Amino acid sequence: MIIISGKLYVDADARDAYLAGCREVLKLARAATGCLDFALSADLLEPDRINVYERWETDEDLERFRGEGPSGERTTQIRDAEVSRYRISGVEPA
Repeated sequence: MIIISGKLYVDADARDAYLAGCREVLKLARAATGCLDFALSADLLEPDRINVYERWETDEDLERFRGEGPSGERTTQIRDAEVSRYRISGVEPA
């Protein structure tokens, strides 16, 4: 299992519009083969932060969905990012 987790920073006054513009991407991701979860959310403490969480069955599933990545418009809105890929070898209930 692959987990993508981290944070993006956009201008605080543009965050809600950025997230609204991501609705279709979320729908497509959640319908994609191998996607176990996909979420982008506004941070409750930092007005310019967007939290990223994705869970995929395999690297191949993730790469098939990502293709060429986000559109240029989305990329230019991101001022900073810290997102990592984690490889999970086992899962147990909390």
